[in-house]
Amino acid sequence: MKIDIILSGVGGQGILSIAAVIGEAALKEGLYMKQAEVHGMSQRGGDVQSNLRLSDKPIASDLIPKGQADLIVSLEPMESLRYLPYLKKDGWLVTNSQPFINIPNYPDIEQVNAELDKLPRKVILDVEAIAKDLGSARAANIVMLGAATPFLGIEYQKIEEGIRRIFGRKGEEIVEMNLKALKAGYDVAQHLQQ
Repeated sequence: MKIDIILSGVGGQGILSIAAVIGEAALKEGLYMKQAEVHGMSQRGGDVQSNLRLSDKPIASDLIPKGQADLIVSLEPMESLRYLPYLKKDGWLVTNSQPFINIPNYPDIEQVNAELDKLPRKVILDVEAIAKDLGSARAANIVMLGAATPFLGIEYQKIEEGIRRIFGRKGEEIVEMNLKALKAGYDVAQHLQQ
């Protein structure tokens, strides 16, 4: 088993929390893991990106070569386009449909969507709307994690356990909200794949 994942978004969207949960789950599965992050401007709404490599064999490098990512998970649609050169031909993109417009020359969302529509393997969902329906807009990143879970090669229950460990110190209410968000994203992804 080997899976290379690129996580992308904008500072403050919770990309690193997604990486932490996946990492926890992978370690409990007995997998090797390497991670590299870019989050220099994250406090100012800049690009945040993480390479996450999981395998049942030792991993030499923490960086994913172009054309080798099995999965891109993005909380921002334009940011997902930035990393498409890294996606394998048969790889999956799981992305938010709603833009985070943080630059004056943000492209027209119809142009972004037209590029996304060209991809054969994609799940596009409005994670903010799903999270708000659950009662916590802050759980949008975990909705996204749920939507990506079918492509991770890790059992759903292990991802749930990762959420319990990462968010447990914040209290049971936060854990339960994140578990609901995970399930909501997972259910949407299952429906969109059919």
